[in-house]
Amino acid sequence: RDDQEAVEFGVPEDAINGHAFHTYTLTSSDGSVQFQLQHNVAGRTVYAEGTADAVKFLSQKVRSETEGKVYSMINVLEAGALE
Repeated sequence: RDDQEAVEFGVPEDAINGHAFHTYTLTSSDGSVQFQLQHNVAGRTVYAEGTADAVKFLSQKVRSETEGKVYSMINVLEAGALE
Protein backbone atom coordinates (compact mmCIF):
# COMPACT_ATOMS: atom_id res chain seq x y z
CA ARG A 1 0.00 0.00 0.00
CA ASP A 2 0.98 3.55 -0.57
CA ASP A 3 0.70 5.46 2.71
CA GLN A 4 0.26 8.82 1.00
CA GLU A 5 -2.62 7.49 -1.10
CA ALA A 6 -4.25 6.10 2.05
CA VAL A 7 -4.01 9.50 3.77
CA GLU A 8 -5.46 11.18 0.68
CA PHE A 9 -8.30 8.64 0.76
CA GLY A 10 -9.06 9.74 4.34
CA VAL A 11 -7.16 7.29 6.54
CA PRO A 12 -5.83 9.10 9.64
CA GLU A 13 -2.04 9.06 9.78
CA ASP A 14 -2.08 7.33 13.17
CA ALA A 15 -4.08 4.46 11.63
CA ILE A 16 -1.86 3.82 8.59
CA ASN A 17 -0.57 0.55 10.05
CA GLY A 18 -4.04 -0.73 10.90
CA HIS A 19 -7.18 0.30 9.05
CA ALA A 20 -9.97 -0.99 6.86
CA PHE A 21 -11.61 1.59 4.61
CA HIS A 22 -14.07 0.10 2.12
CA THR A 23 -16.67 1.50 -0.27
CA TYR A 24 -19.18 -0.72 -2.05
CA THR A 25 -20.99 0.74 -5.05
CA LEU A 26 -24.07 -0.56 -6.85
CA THR A 27 -24.94 1.13 -10.14
CA SER A 28 -28.09 0.61 -12.19
CA SER A 29 -27.65 -0.92 -15.62
CA ASP A 30 -28.29 2.42 -17.34
CA GLY A 31 -25.94 4.29 -14.97
CA SER A 32 -28.63 6.71 -13.80
CA VAL A 33 -28.72 5.48 -10.19
CA GLN A 34 -25.87 4.76 -7.85
CA PHE A 35 -25.97 3.46 -4.27
CA GLN A 36 -22.85 3.44 -2.07
CA LEU A 37 -22.17 1.83 1.27
CA GLN A 38 -19.00 2.84 3.08
CA HIS A 39 -17.44 1.59 6.27
CA ASN A 40 -14.18 2.84 7.73
CA VAL A 41 -12.23 1.34 10.61
CA ALA A 42 -9.29 3.37 11.88
CA GLY A 43 -6.89 1.44 14.07
CA ARG A 44 -6.78 -2.14 15.29
CA THR A 45 -8.45 -1.76 18.69
CA VAL A 46 -11.88 -2.86 17.48
CA TYR A 47 -10.39 -6.06 16.05
CA ALA A 48 -8.50 -6.85 19.25
CA GLU A 49 -11.58 -6.22 21.38
CA GLY A 50 -13.71 -8.40 19.09
CA THR A 51 -11.15 -11.18 19.32
CA ALA A 52 -11.13 -10.98 23.13
CA ASP A 53 -14.94 -11.14 23.18
CA ALA A 54 -14.88 -14.18 20.86
CA VAL A 55 -12.39 -15.94 23.15
CA LYS A 56 -14.66 -15.30 26.15
CA PHE A 57 -17.64 -16.61 24.16
CA LEU A 58 -15.76 -19.77 23.17
CA SER A 59 -14.51 -20.30 26.71
CA GLN A 60 -18.10 -20.28 27.99
CA LYS A 61 -19.17 -22.71 25.24
CA VAL A 62 -16.31 -25.11 26.04
CA ARG A 63 -17.33 -25.17 29.71
CA SER A 64 -21.06 -25.61 29.06
CA GLU A 65 -21.23 -27.99 26.09
CA THR A 66 -20.28 -31.64 25.88
CA GLU A 67 -19.36 -31.83 22.20
CA GLY A 68 -17.27 -29.61 20.00
CA LYS A 69 -18.93 -27.20 17.57
CA VAL A 70 -17.78 -24.62 15.07
CA TYR A 71 -18.80 -21.01 15.73
CA SER A 72 -18.45 -17.77 13.81
CA MET A 73 -18.49 -14.12 14.80
CA ILE A 74 -22.17 -14.14 13.83
CA ASN A 75 -22.76 -16.49 16.78
CA VAL A 76 -20.87 -14.11 19.06
CA LEU A 77 -22.99 -11.19 17.82
CA GLU A 78 -26.29 -13.09 18.09
CA ALA A 79 -25.44 -14.10 21.66
CA GLY A 80 -24.89 -10.45 22.57
CA ALA A 81 -21.37 -11.35 23.67
CA LEU A 82 -19.64 -8.17 22.48
CA GLU A 83 -18.69 -5.82 25.27
